[in-house]
Amino acid sequence: MAIFFPLFAVIIWAINAIVNKLSAGAIDPAAISFYRWALALAVMAPFILPGLIRNRANIYPNLGKLLVLGVLGMALYQSLAYYAAYTISALTIGIFVSLIPLLTVLISIIVLRTPPTLGTVLGGILSFCGIVWLISGGNPGQLLQMGVGKGELMMLAAAISYALYGVLTKRWAIPLTSWQSLYMQAFFGALVLLPNFLMTEDVALNATNIPLVLYAGIPASVLAPYFWIHGVMKLGANKAALFMNLTPLFTAIIAITFLHEPLHSYHIIGGGVALIGVILAQRLRTPIGKRKG
Repeated sequence: MAIFFPLFAVIIWAINAIVNKLSAGAIDPAAISFYRWALALAVMAPFILPGLIRNRANIYPNLGKLLVLGVLGMALYQSLAYYAAYTISALTIGIFVSLIPLLTVLISIIVLRTPPTLGTVLGGILSFCGIVWLISGGNPGQLLQMGVGKGELMMLAAAISYALYGVLTKRWAIPLTSWQSLYMQAFFGALVLLPNFLMTEDVALNATNIPLVLYAGIPASVLAPYFWIHGVMKLGANKAALFMNLTPLFTAIIAITFLHEPLHSYHIIGGGVALIGVILAQRLRTPIGKRKG
């Protein structure tokens, strides 16, 4: 059935939030960020490179755009998540990831001149309140005293980066197949990550971190995009996007079961309110001020 394509993709990405957390302390973020895309490129090369070479006439005029997309979607988004995992839980990472659809809508208003909707306004307010409740541990007043944690700020920046990536992908409509575009973006992502990788002292692979690199490089970077692309083709982008709302649920189940992370009331309340905001932004699409004829 068509619904299994985006469902499998979301499950793989939810597990990847657990991999992000497990990588903290097991491998330097600079190392796993680079290894991930280097491995993905090696796996995809036999299938993608021949067609990419034949289509090179469409690549050269769009190198700058592909570089920007690679930086936003592959380098920044993933790297920030690995660094954030040092100070926040996998469950919190999953909740921030679930904000990406809402952030995409908000950025589209600016970049694509998309008219704001009632869902955007209500959803944005609800999601903001939910995230404030979450990162304050159910005590918003303490944010005035302690401020927002570094890990939360990194994940917010990561989510914004990926949302902007999605908006620019739609705006530019680069004349490459989905896989060819993904390969070029991964190439530029790895290229941008290379200097930091070379300057990092300990990038050694061992029995502990190799499984993490393998999961990040193949299921999360190759299989999940494969399932997601096919899901969008069969269901349409709007219906497929709704499956992203399941990310925090799957992440919570896996984190609690395998990492034994505690589930607090502020996770349920904050994450739930934020998720309701995302759903409202997706479902209430009537532009503000539009009159019924």
